[in-house]
Amino acid sequence: MTNDISRRGLWLLLLLVAIIWFGNLEYRKLIRPDEGRYAEIPREMTVSGDWTTPRLNELKYFEKPPLQYWATAVAYEVFGEHQWTSRIWAALTGFAGILLAWFAGTRLFGREAGIYAALLLGSSMLYAMLAHINTLDMGVTFFITLGLFSLLLAQGEERVATRRNWMLLAWAGLALAVLSKGLMGLILPGAALFLYSVFNRDIGVWKRMHWFSGLLLFALIAVPWFVLVIKANPEFFQRFFIYEHFERFTTKVHGRFQPWYYFVPILLLGMMPWTLLMFDTLLRTWRGSVQKARSFSPERFLLVWAVFVYLFFSVSDSKLPSYLLPMFPALALLMGKQLAEMNARRLFWLTLPVLAVVVALLAGAPFADRAADTPLQHEMYGNYSVWLVIAAASWFVGVAGALWLLRRERKMIAVILLSFSSLTAAQLATSGYNTIAPERSSYILAEAIKPLIKPEVPFYSVFCYEQTLPFYLKRTFTLVSYQDEMDFGIKMEPERWIPSVELLAKRWSAQAQAYAIVPTQLFYILQQQGMAMKEIYRDEQYVVVSKP
Repeated sequence: MTNDISRRGLWLLLLLVAIIWFGNLEYRKLIRPDEGRYAEIPREMTVSGDWTTPRLNELKYFEKPPLQYWATAVAYEVFGEHQWTSRIWAALTGFAGILLAWFAGTRLFGREAGIYAALLLGSSMLYAMLAHINTLDMGVTFFITLGLFSLLLAQGEERVATRRNWMLLAWAGLALAVLSKGLMGLILPGAALFLYSVFNRDIGVWKRMHWFSGLLLFALIAVPWFVLVIKANPEFFQRFFIYEHFERFTTKVHGRFQPWYYFVPILLLGMMPWTLLMFDTLLRTWRGSVQKARSFSPERFLLVWAVFVYLFFSVSDSKLPSYLLPMFPALALLMGKQLAEMNARRLFWLTLPVLAVVVALLAGAPFADRAADTPLQHEMYGNYSVWLVIAAASWFVGVAGALWLLRRERKMIAVILLSFSSLTAAQLATSGYNTIAPERSSYILAEAIKPLIKPEVPFYSVFCYEQTLPFYLKRTFTLVSYQDEMDFGIKMEPERWIPSVELLAKRWSAQAQAYAIVPTQLFYILQQQGMAMKEIYRDEQYVVVSKP
């Protein structure tokens, strides 16, 4: 039975993936904190016209470089400020990563392997979900992958000019990775290449890096913004390079400490439905590449990269699920190659346990509301369970259908069906999270108070900063007795902050008009100050008041 697919079939697959991939970007409300933060910083860039110094709530914010901010700000300028334009960069780079896996897989391991690599990457649960959430990790993953895959393609080229062009693309990719999320875009690939050359006893790769032209191009892309931002903000160097890189990795300063095994369940579930295939591939790649010492081995390099990324972040004192993303394209290439060489029967047995997992999810989905702690949560989680049931049911149909096809030696169609059902399930689960929006987003609050809020009137955010509210109201706030991640910006510009409620009360009494938002459980503190207030909104989380 043939396991090929026509050119027309490939275009049809691409169209269907694109429809599913981009179809829900506007549907979901922004979720705090990340989606609100990374939607707001570009909005403030477009308002201020300052594209050099990133600001959050008009305070200097030096946690990350600006590439995604710039891309999102351009989307705002061209298409307007919407939920989908705030997420478009993550979705586009995620989709481009699928195409890159197809192209590199085809060039390195053959047409069938390239198709499989793209299907596997786009349907892996963690990759598919994070490509639709506004964080910086998908962008940096794409550019690191562009750099690494270009390096692999360059090493296989005998023609010097062609190898140089691929290496220049590799250097450009790493420069854009640095502009996406900092030095990890250079340090991680460099460390992996060093480890590969040690394990494989291959120093030839270092002789084919085109160092002069490559570093020159890297510097031309990556350095100018750093020069401009340091010139405008001399304090940037210590905050960005020392605090946000060295201390983030070596200390618990960011409050993201997790045990060493934190990433075990994330990888197992995030690689679904290809988890067993991943382990099978890693083992076979290790065994098959042992004999390739002293000659460049793309398989061995991809293996070193994937394992290194996992171990690097496992020993870090700062951990988030999205940190594993750079592993996924490399694993997809290795699995695509393995899948092209694998018979349908073996894939059947590697896929069969997935059916049990999906059945368990389908059985547990209706009871999501049991995790609720409040009446509001009980209602929201109950609504979310409907989406989870539909997602699990569609996934079950895809897994069962794929197993049936594998028994009939229809490997390619089986992989396509399983991939599409997994991607669809991921999109349904992600879209369904919108039922949690009343608790994790300020959209309802913003819609309620927007007609009552005048843009020129001061608005105070007391004991809190609701990350999604500035984007929906199209304005910033004056923080009161609250710092959190904006502590550095407050230290640099303390005049933009009010350190106590007592000082707020004095300013409040002196102003003709003003608004304030405060957590509901702390509203009594404002009342104790004797502030003249009129409630204009209240829910379980926040109270919004104005001067009467």
